[in-house]
Amino acid sequence: MPARKFLEWEKTASPVARASAAVALARAFLYGGLVACEADQVRLVLTGLLDDPSPLVRGALAETLASDAHVPHYMVLTLAGDSSDIAAIVLGRSPLFSDTELIDFAATANGFVQTAIALRPLVSAPVAAALAETGACAALRALATNPGAKLLDFSIRRMIGRHGHDAGLRAALLTRPDLPAALRSDLAGGAAKALAMRLTGAAGLPPEEAARLTRDAREKANVQIAAECACEVNGLPAFVAHLRGTGQLTAGLLLRGLLCGNKRLLEAALADLTGVPIARVAILAAKSKSSKFAALYRRARMPERLLPAFAAGLEAVVTARLRGPVSARLQGAIVASVLGACVSINRGELDQLIARLRRLEAEAVRDEARNFRHGVLSAPRRFDAPRRLLAATGPRHVPEKAGTAAKPTCVTIDLAAFEAALAAA
Repeated sequence: MPARKFLEWEKTASPVARASAAVALARAFLYGGLVACEADQVRLVLTGLLDDPSPLVRGALAETLASDAHVPHYMVLTLAGDSSDIAAIVLGRSPLFSDTELIDFAATANGFVQTAIALRPLVSAPVAAALAETGACAALRALATNPGAKLLDFSIRRMIGRHGHDAGLRAALLTRPDLPAALRSDLAGGAAKALAMRLTGAAGLPPEEAARLTRDAREKANVQIAAECACEVNGLPAFVAHLRGTGQLTAGLLLRGLLCGNKRLLEAALADLTGVPIARVAILAAKSKSSKFAALYRRARMPERLLPAFAAGLEAVVTARLRGPVSARLQGAIVASVLGACVSINRGELDQLIARLRRLEAEAVRDEARNFRHGVLSAPRRFDAPRRLLAATGPRHVPEKAGTAAKPTCVTIDLAAFEAALAAA
């Protein structure tokens, strides 16, 4: 259609018709093989459609032009300054935008447009850093789940600092491969803060009790992370250094780790705190009741009152002979051994330690019971037919044949209902 006829037709055409014509013109411009003069006229007509009063027309243009690398740059730039739903189309797809332009849009756009930028097939480190600094929480969740986003550690740390209280963001970040242990620990800290707010808010717990529960939750998470990075080259020493630098390398954390059977965490911590090579620390830890280990322990400025617990814990770990990878679950036998050792020498100075060990003992037993119940209820049934058990109330009387003894009858037990009752108990 000649340009003049199109412009005359456009005056009376409906928005739907104009949108369809805009798509046809855009496709002809991109793929129609127009001669130079025709292509220039079509380009000018398309440029005029960028100011069409109907968002339906401008949106159709954005959908058609967004992914093409041969579109005039000013067209996608104009559409990027349109309403959010239109701008998001081109900012999320167009390969023409430079990092500088994307950073500028990320700084001024709303969360919807920021999310579109965060979900681009490739997001460079500078653009990701800009989003981490100014992006809405929804945009950061999208950025975290985008495998094409180059997220550096400092950007992730900034995201955690700004929105670490958001459970969705924490979950999204944890899905990223090769997330450093230090950042997983920071995420645990964000979760602990959110937990504290809930406990003191809706739950109405006293601040002291909420602080204890959140401390325990964070220690559990850090013990889990320590277990995961134990097999990495220099993973555990680096994680210990992070814990120390952030004030999380506490005696309570190390004791919990030891009660889970993770003596390597304690050895790495003592090496970091004293400067003694870790190989030498391991030799001394193997003789935990010796004066040399006690000297190393004191050199690390560890609490004196906890020395018996750590010495007994190291001995119990050796005795337990745990197999397989390091676990983050409390080992009931180790907890019981340490508790017994501390009770046997207590003259009142270990009362607080014993109280905490008893809480850990209860936690270990409850975990064991949960695992047992889950294993029993999830195991496949050995028989499809209902099982028959002897009646608990005694046998029913049935007619007997002369000279034969009465046989106890059986009742049918609905095993599915029985298991459901157990699960609900």
